[in-house]
Amino acid sequence: MPLSASRLEALFADNSLWGLLLANLVTIVLAVLQGWDLLLVMWVYWCQSVIIGIFNFWRMLTLKKFTTKGLKMNGSPVAATDSTRRQVSFFFLFHYGFFHLVYLIFLLAGSTEGERPDFFSPGPLLMVLLFFINHAWSFFSNRKREAEAVPNIGTLMFLPYARIIPMHLTLVLGGVLISGRFWLVLFLALKTGADLIAHVAEHARLRRTSTSEKSSFD
Repeated sequence: MPLSASRLEALFADNSLWGLLLANLVTIVLAVLQGWDLLLVMWVYWCQSVIIGIFNFWRMLTLKKFTTKGLKMNGSPVAATDSTRRQVSFFFLFHYGFFHLVYLIFLLAGSTEGERPDFFSPGPLLMVLLFFINHAWSFFSNRKREAEAVPNIGTLMFLPYARIIPMHLTLVLGGVLISGRFWLVLFLALKTGADLIAHVAEHARLRRTSTSEKSSFD
């Protein structure tokens, strides 16, 4: 379905989207110029994914109004209470954190099999800082609008997982399918596209959910 003029205008006005694109493009340029291997790139994106989880946890934990439509605990619907907000937020923190602990084990295993990547060199650290600034900007720039909305806390809990799919697939298949500069750049391009699509889809989903839930909430 084609995008309406208002949606296109909103996309072009989304500074956090352009910042995300810039951060990914700088990553690609540095990876090519400095000869990064896949493992070093994965360390950078692992940090980005952790940053995404931290801000999403913060977003969920500080919700003022929210709904729990479709959300169940132990097979039963739950009410939109402070207790539910805390339970769902910390469940997300535990579950998302466990996924990244598994990723961390893969990365550490890869580091011990060959030469350790120089993660603490200026290039990778700069990229982690850029991703942190971008996601912090996105969080705070959308905070006022989201505070006025009534999001579904279950939707908020699952949205960040779309961001880690490319990383997960690469960790599983990378050793078999990815070798050489071409495949590295291809992965970076695919990851960038997935990142941008996930960003747009996340905020579009939140707008749709917030609008419908706010109507029923009112």
